[in-house]
Amino acid sequence: MAQKGGMTVQEAGRKGGKTTSKKYGPEFYEEIGHKGGQKVKSLIEKGKKAR
Repeated sequence: MAQKGGMTVQEAGRKGGKTTSKKYGPEFYEEIGHKGGQKVKSLIEKGKKAR
């Protein structure tokens, strides 16, 4: 696989994830996880009503 800049996409993603984790902490992931769950819940309800 050809590399540009000496870092693979996987390595860049891991580095970004670690940086985000250090910067925002576990509460950040809890909050975005909750928001995502609420969005899925609302989409499911919207789909049930469309039937």
